[in-house]
Amino acid sequence: MQQSISAPASPASLPRAESWWPQGWWKIVDTRIGIIPVPLYVILCALLAGFTYTGDIKGEVSVMIAVLVIGGFTCAEIGKRLPILRNIGAGAIFATFVPSALAYYKLLPPQIEKSVVEFTKYTNFLYLFIACIIVGSILGMDRQVLVKGFLKIFVPLAAGSVAAGIVGTLVGTLLGLGAYHTFFFVVVPIMAGGIGEGAIPLSVGYSEILNQPQGDVFALVLPPVMLGSLTAIILAGTLNFVGKRYPNLTGEGRLQPGERDDMDAGDEKIVDEKGAPIDVSTVAAAGLAAITLYLMGVMCHRLFGLPAPVAMLFLAVVAKLTSAVSPHLQKGGLVVYKFFSTAVTYPLLFAIGVSMTPWDKLMAAFNIANMITIFCTVATLMTVGAFVGRLLGMYPIEAAIINACHSGQGGTGDVAILTAANRMQLMPFAQIATRIGGAVTVTSVLVLLSRLV
Repeated sequence: MQQSISAPASPASLPRAESWWPQGWWKIVDTRIGIIPVPLYVILCALLAGFTYTGDIKGEVSVMIAVLVIGGFTCAEIGKRLPILRNIGAGAIFATFVPSALAYYKLLPPQIEKSVVEFTKYTNFLYLFIACIIVGSILGMDRQVLVKGFLKIFVPLAAGSVAAGIVGTLVGTLLGLGAYHTFFFVVVPIMAGGIGEGAIPLSVGYSEILNQPQGDVFALVLPPVMLGSLTAIILAGTLNFVGKRYPNLTGEGRLQPGERDDMDAGDEKIVDEKGAPIDVSTVAAAGLAAITLYLMGVMCHRLFGLPAPVAMLFLAVVAKLTSAVSPHLQKGGLVVYKFFSTAVTYPLLFAIGVSMTPWDKLMAAFNIANMITIFCTVATLMTVGAFVGRLLGMYPIEAAIINACHSGQGGTGDVAILTAANRMQLMPFAQIATRIGGAVTVTSVLVLLSRLV
């Protein structure tokens, strides 16, 4: 029997060993911390250390982008690598609350803290973020999904709020906090809509009705807002983990079964109606459209008193439903949404942590009675929302997460909660829960208190 013997391979046919330069180096460049290539991360850290040492940290845009990107993604990356905690939104928690603690305990260089606070305050880029997320997500939704979602979401939100008010008050009363104090100074602040639109007007109203200094009242209502938001972040992150274990309970960002739209594209390339990639000018035009709608919202606030984000949200919905925005520009809006949700979320949370999250106020709420009451309030709000949402044909996890935003720290809480839940596309519905839900809560409670006093 003849045995065939293969001829030895020629040198030309042998696979070439991969050289370290440039292929090996490219592998290092493509290794990232968040969105930051490792070599750039090292260089930026060294540069920021040098600027800090020489006392030359300025609030200019380029420097602040570097500071926020390094800070935000570093904290988030640490949180995402922690066992167990990474499954309950530790990335968002760390990106928000670690910088708050660092600022409070003076562990951040004073120049960096001052620059971050001033940059966040004067640029107000939180609202740019919310504008681009809201407009981009609304433009990417199917019209039927949008209409049905907005009509349905009020029912689980209202049912959850009433149930949370009852359960939270009962729990606080049983723990010795007193029914009056529990309801007005623990439960209501949680669902008031954050700090700027919730705790501040609530404390002003309380102080006028009760004839007490507004500063003293504000000090009472702020800690439950902070701890309620933290509880909502943790529970939303937990629901994200539960959704991965039980896929039938979640639409991964969609409110109702059987519906798909451009928001479901994931990381796939976004193309126009002809299959061509969206060009840069269209993306820029969509970003400008988001800014225009936000400025129209600001004008509505000045003319009619309607909160700017809510006015912007309704204007975006009207633009979508009336086909005022072309399909091509809608695709560009989706690119804007994906860019901000991927690249800006954690830097924004870092800025919020340093400049808008008082660590001492958060710690003030950490006593057993308060913590149990706040947890029961938020958990009831989310649980009832999930059950009622399911009865209405919605995914229970999505309904619960939207209700969680009603107990968040305003717009900043919405960002952190939806980041922990990995469902940033729910931002339009979250704004309804936060802004409108908070306004209804504050108004109703002030009327009730005025009748009781």
